[in-house]
Amino acid sequence: MKTEELIRMLGTNVEPVKGGQLRIALMVALAVGVVAAICVMLAVFGVPSRFFVGEDLGAQLVALAFAVGLIGAGGAFLLKAARPGGSGQRPLKIIGLLFAVLVAAGFLALVFAHPAAWIGMAFGPQWAACLVCIPLFAVGPFASLIWALRRGAPTNLTRVGAVAGLVAGAVGAAVLAIHYPGGSIPFVVLWFGGPILLCAVAGAVLGPRLLRW
Repeated sequence: MKTEELIRMLGTNVEPVKGGQLRIALMVALAVGVVAAICVMLAVFGVPSRFFVGEDLGAQLVALAFAVGLIGAGGAFLLKAARPGGSGQRPLKIIGLLFAVLVAAGFLALVFAHPAAWIGMAFGPQWAACLVCIPLFAVGPFASLIWALRRGAPTNLTRVGAVAGLVAGAVGAAVLAIHYPGGSIPFVVLWFGGPILLCAVAGAVLGPRLLRW
């Protein structure tokens, strides 16, 4: 068989990826991932004794808003990148902007604080819990997102895997923020932003293996 004939045969009856079905699959995967993360959180910590109260409310809201913003921007990217040739550059810029704003806020918080308080602001009593629990809570969301993305046809598997890991990490961070408020903005930068980036790195490594056509 000649090369031209093979190309024509492969191009026959090729159905495009339907955006509506893919959008629904991603929404379902994200909802299932959130429920899975909440279930793991409840199994590990139990029902939180309080919701959005206390002196750490500001940092808790910042952590939650940051995580939700990443979920929204990352989800928009995945919807575009799950189709052949989709780039989704604008959501990636929003993700970078969210990180930049959070880091800038953490830096300003340190500038206006006494240097003697810097260590306490950066290393609260829950830092180890954040480092372990955010990736743990992200396992379910990552698995469900990979399931949805396999229904599409992404081409840049490393990038798509990285953003899927980032979104899953953001879901884990949002769920953890409900239970552990954190103590300051620098704490949120290190121990919420850091584990989310670790999840993105893990997704970049696993993406080409799990999303391969």
